[in-house]
Order: sequence, then structure tokens, then C-alpha cells
Amino acid sequence: MARGRSKDLILAAVRSASRRGSFRSNGSDRRAGPALTSALLSRNSCSAPSLAPPQESSPFGSWESVDAKRLSAWKSVTFGSGGGVRFAEPTVLGSDVAGTGGRWYGTQAASEQEEKKEPWREGMEKIRNIGISAHIDSGKTTLTERVLFYTGRIHEIHEVRGRDGVGAKMDSMDLEREKGITIQSAATHCTWGDHQVNIIDTPGHVDFTIEVERALRVLDGAILVLCSVGGVQSQSITVDRQMRRYSVPRLAFINKLDRTGADPWKVVGQLRSKLRLNAAAVQIPIGLESDLSGLVDLVSMSSIYFDGPSGEKVRREAGVPDNLKEKAEEKRHELIEHLSEVDDEIAEKFLNDEPISAEELQAAVRRATLGLKFVPVFMGSAFKNRGVQPLLNGVVDYLPCPTEVSNHALDQNKGEEKVHLAGDPSGPLVGLAFKLEEGRFGQLTYLRIYEGTLRRGEFIINCSTGKKVKVPRLVRMHADDMEDIQEAGAGEIVAMFGVDCASGDTFTDGSVRFTMTSMNVPEPVMSLSISPASKDGGTQFSKALNRFQKEDPTFRVSLDPDSGETIISGMGELHLDIYVERIKREYKVDTVVGKPQVNFRETVTQRAEFDYTHKKQSGGQGQYGRVMGYIEPLEDASGSDSRVVFENEIVGTAIPSNFFPGIEKGFLEAANSGGLIGHPVVNIRCVLNDGASHAVDSSELAFKLAALYAFRQCYEKARPVILEPVMGVEVKAPVEFQGTIIGNINRRKGIIVGSEQDGDEITINAQVPLNNMFGYSTDLRSMTQGKGEFTMEYWQHSAVPQDVQQQLVSEHKRGGH
Repeated sequence: MARGRSKDLILAAVRSASRRGSFRSNGSDRRAGPALTSALLSRNSCSAPSLAPPQESSPFGSWESVDAKRLSAWKSVTFGSGGGVRFAEPTVLGSDVAGTGGRWYGTQAASEQEEKKEPWREGMEKIRNIGISAHIDSGKTTLTERVLFYTGRIHEIHEVRGRDGVGAKMDSMDLEREKGITIQSAATHCTWGDHQVNIIDTPGHVDFTIEVERALRVLDGAILVLCSVGGVQSQSITVDRQMRRYSVPRLAFINKLDRTGADPWKVVGQLRSKLRLNAAAVQIPIGLESDLSGLVDLVSMSSIYFDGPSGEKVRREAGVPDNLKEKAEEKRHELIEHLSEVDDEIAEKFLNDEPISAEELQAAVRRATLGLKFVPVFMGSAFKNRGVQPLLNGVVDYLPCPTEVSNHALDQNKGEEKVHLAGDPSGPLVGLAFKLEEGRFGQLTYLRIYEGTLRRGEFIINCSTGKKVKVPRLVRMHADDMEDIQEAGAGEIVAMFGVDCASGDTFTDGSVRFTMTSMNVPEPVMSLSISPASKDGGTQFSKALNRFQKEDPTFRVSLDPDSGETIISGMGELHLDIYVERIKREYKVDTVVGKPQVNFRETVTQRAEFDYTHKKQSGGQGQYGRVMGYIEPLEDASGSDSRVVFENEIVGTAIPSNFFPGIEKGFLEAANSGGLIGHPVVNIRCVLNDGASHAVDSSELAFKLAALYAFRQCYEKARPVILEPVMGVEVKAPVEFQGTIIGNINRRKGIIVGSEQDGDEITINAQVPLNNMFGYSTDLRSMTQGKGEFTMEYWQHSAVPQDVQQQLVSEHKRGGH
């Protein structure tokens, strides 16, 4: 009788029965008077309406007005002829409610309470789209290899730098297998139980950050892999930032527990302190380093062991090993404590010291994870085949299916109004092309379907270009292998061949004009000149550059207007090296590469006035245009898009309005090449407040040239400065090399931001100009006897010191780069 939802009904019946002096519970007669009723009512602090015993002529009496949901806890309610009541064991109420004075039938059957789920929704609940992201060398690809093995997608395990020469399945490119790093994100799918899991394995190196960015854009959940020794590292922080940007629920997996110095609790602490995540372990390891033998599941308080040569036989035993009982209780309490901060149901039980069952705890972890309020932490060692199957269970139990994630499109017919996409396969088709690849059979386009169904042979519309295209071939990817399919529904990640499009294009069936919001693309920070070694390779060279530019939004190609050289720009030395190597291997073109160049910028530091008249008379119609105003630095220069802002403050008709676009074009063109070293000018406001025109000689071209020359005239007076990209650098090395490393960073004009010692290892964070970072990897190896490693990522553009500026300007004047 303690069930809250049936309380009112039960008490009403008890009250009615108690008036007649009889109350029968579970078959045993018990006399009860008004005292029992009042005691029950006061204990449950609730008043109950009077309920007369039902009559044969009126089935259920006044029960028809009672909500059937309140009855669902009780199997049957039996009324004695004198008003006695029998409450049997809890279960779903059937429609047959018997009474001794005759038979009555319930007017509402409990089976009608729950609405039937649409069949497509049940299918969607069995899909998980997940990404595996982490810092370099945390074991992402090794983990994916084990996932594929245990789910039956591959039948033997190969290591990332395998001695058998095969290499991991997901590292399909020769370069990836040689270098032991992931360069491109690879998609695959597998089945775990009755769930279909689509997985994207992403690179860990900061130079390939766009691969992580576009994978997270289309995924519903992610696994953040962390090394049990390295913990939360620089790229872990970048990946976490990307996950927050796209609101991706995540699990954390602490890998490499077999390594010497493994400390999972240090890593959990870093998740809370460095990433500010509400994280707690759902498992604890049985043994560490070479003694790692299994895991304790804190939700069900059972032990998990992994038998067989590849850990494929999972043995679950009830209870916890004696030497870990105290630790398991402590960590389970910690898990409940962290959940109680974000989940009301667990908080109530936690405050009342009530026991929490495994089912309640699991449901709470799922609710909090989907709400982005909690990160469950799993543990194991992918290399030693420990902990991968429970992690897969965690993916199914705690990460969302496509319908549990809120996806929005922008309706182009209604001024980019936000439209919620429910994920109905029978709805209008909406899909996002998030990655392009040049395959053996033409362009391969990776597509995430958000709504509707895509069928082979059908026509679809590219909303970005308005072009109608046919889907000649539809495939499901497994690294570089393909499986042909006839159709794919909402929530799936597939690829199609022979469709010309760009990364970020939205496809529909033509019934709607929706576009998905595009992903964040970082600006390139490094450039180098490149040309084919022989003239014969020109065609293939151009083909390669066009293809790579289409595939990778962070890879840019431009032409130097002064020297006529081809310049390629990217996210770092490794990024550009990989593309140079790919041109050689995939297109058989040898290239000549210049010294890497840093992408400098210019800006102004003070306001400067301009008053320029452009006059040209050469017989017939001349050119005339006068512009007056000023240029000044932008106050808020934080946004990378705020390059040049043009403002028109002219009052009256000194310059006809049809010439304003020409003036703006002139300023923008002038800002493409600054007066110091010819690099683009950023964060500048150009204000036009007066001018003059000629009735005959003024034209848009005349005003464009006037603005261009006016900008150059006053640029020097605005005290321009050169900005250089500054990188956030993280160096890890044994503590005995700390002094040497800091001295070297100081020589490179870097600023030490902080350092942290962990055992015998020191982590140094610094901000160093990119121009001074060339050749640092060789220096670091020689300084630390090969024991040091570093990562760097773009931080911001900052003004260079005056002596460096003078040096750069004089080099530019001499024609050097």
C-alpha cells in the first residue's frame, strides 16, 4: 500500500470498508474501524473521497471517473459483500475485477495506457552513431579494431604498427600504416546485440582537427579516449571543446591500464579539474599495470573477466573480490553523489539514505548523460583486450539514438527559420554531405541522413547549388571497403558515388528547401610554395590540388601575384608534408617545395584621415571621384571574420548611392595587400563621410580606384603593425630536462604560461610565435635524448616586436619571402 500513485484510490476503498468494520488484505481477515483509516490518512497526509461499494447494476460505481493509470500497480481489487477489500500482489491490472456479489468489468484496461510506438521509432532506437576521439597515441584506432573484432566485423586483430605488415583496418592509407597515425577519419558500422552502431575513428593530431570537427557535427554521441598515464592532454581539451560546440553526449574511456604508471583516478580528477566535467567512474579495475585481470561494474556490483586468447569470452560473476569491496563501495557512493547533483530522483533517494537498485542507477546515468550533465567513465586496455565489451554495452545503454538528439535545419523559404527534424524515415529527405573523398570510382560523398529515406537511382536536390542529381550508387562504408545497399533511412551514415558537391552541402528530395548549419572551419596558419619538378606533371599536379582542396576545407591553394608561384596553406608542417607526400604517391608527381611561410597579417593602431581625388582625362569620358573619411582599428578584434568593415556616414548626395558598392570594393581590394609586407590587413574600419562626384566623368570604377589609393595614402599614417600567428605549445619530457627546454623556449621568444609536474614527468605550456617553431621537433629530440614530445595549436595573431617588424619589411623590400 506504499505505492504513491495508487494511494488515493486505496485509501478511499479502505475508508469505505472501514465504515462497515471489515478490511481484508492478502486473503487474511482483519477488523478495521475508523481509527485505521485516520491513521492511514494521517501517515500519508492525504484525504480520500468517499467511495460507495459498487452495485451490480452500475459496474465499478464511481470508478469510471478514476484514471486507469492509478490502478496499474495492483493485480486485482476484490470487494466483499460487506465492503471488504482484497489487494493482491503488484502487477498490471487486467480488465477483470471480481466481487463476491457479482462480476464487473473495468471500463479502462491498463494495456491501453501506453500508446503504441510507431514502428520506425522502434527501429531508430536500435541505432547509435558514435565517434572515437582523443589525443595522439591514446589508442583510438586500437580500440576501434577491438570493437570490430568483438562485433564480428573482422575476424583477426592487427595492430597499428603491426609487425605482420597488415596494419589496423581503419588505417587504410599506406601513409597511415607507415607513420602509425590516423590522417583521415574512417567510417564503419557493426552490430552489437540487436543494435546497429555506426563508428567514425578520427585523427588525434591537431593538424587534422577538421576531420574531428566534421565527424562530431554529424554524430549523436562520442567516446573520449584518455591514456591512463598521460591523462587529459592538449588535444583532449580541443576535442572536448569541439564536443561542447556541437552538444555531443559522451562517455570517457581510460585506456592503457596495462602500462607502467597507470593511474585511472588521477585521470578522473583531471576530467573534473581540466575539462570541468561532472565525471565519475562506473567501473574500477581489478589489478593495474601487468596485474590487470578484469573490472568491477559499480552499477550492478559484479565482477567482469575476459577469457580466451583475445579476451572474446566475457565472464561475469556476482559480487566483488574481497580485497576491492571497500573501494567498490566508496566509488559507487561517489558515483551516486555526482549523479545526485544533476538528477532529482537519485538526489531524493541519496538524501533519504534509501538503497538504489542497479536499474535505477543505470536509468539515472542515461538521463544525465543525454542531458549533457554527466560523463560516465569506463576503464580497460584495448591492446590487452580488457574492457571493450562493457564499453560497447555502455554505448548502447547510455548514448542517444538519433531520435533523442535535437537536430535543426534552416528553412530557406522562410528566412532561415529553424525547423526541428524528427527523424521520420517517411518524411521529406534531408541529408548533410560532411566529407568528400576521391575513390576508385569517382567522388565518394559521406552523407548523414537526418530525415526521410535515400534510395539508389532516385533524384535529389543539392540545396546549395539548386542542381538536381541522380544517386547512381549507394554504399555503407567499412574503412576502405564498401557494401552496396538499395536504400538508407533517417539516422544512418552512408556514402554515395558520382555526386558532384562540396563539403557541407545539404541534399533534399525537392519538397523542402532546408539547409543544415555548416561546421566551424579554422583558418590555416602555415603556407609553402610548391611546383611540379617537371612540366609533364602539370596536369596531374593541378588535379591533385583541386581534389585535396575539395576534400579538406582547411587546405587552401592560392597564387602569389608577385612571383606567380603556387602557394598551399594548411594547419601545420605535418599537414602540408602529408599532402606533398600524397601528391607524389597517388599522382606520381615529384614536387619542388619552398621554405614554409607563416601567414602574417597587418593591422593599424591609430586613426588616420584620408582625402583623395582620382582624376584622369585622356580624351572622351574621363574618370573622376573624390572620397573623404578615415580608417581606424576595430575595437572588438576578437572575431577572425572581422577583417575589414566599411561604413558609410555620408549625409546628403555628395556621392550618388550607386557608387557606394564600388567604394567598398576599392577598400576591400586595398586591404588584401598591406603596405608593410603585402599580407592581408585585418581588424580595420574604413569610414566614408564626404566626397565629390562629376555628372559625366564619375563612374563605379573611378570611385573604386579613388578608395583604393585613398587607403594606401593614409595607411602609413595609421601606424601599421605586423601580426604573426602565436601557437599554444605543450611540451612533455622527463623533469631533468626542464631547464634546457625552458631556456630553448625563451630563445624562441616564447612565453611560459605554466608548468605541472607529475611524478618524473614535467608538462610545460607556452605561447611561441609560429615563425620561431620551425625545426623544433629535431631540437627537442636532441635536448631530451629522444624522450620529449610536443603538440601545438593555433592560439591567436599578435603584434611582432619592432625589430622583427623592421627585419620583415626590409626582407619584403629586397624581394625575399
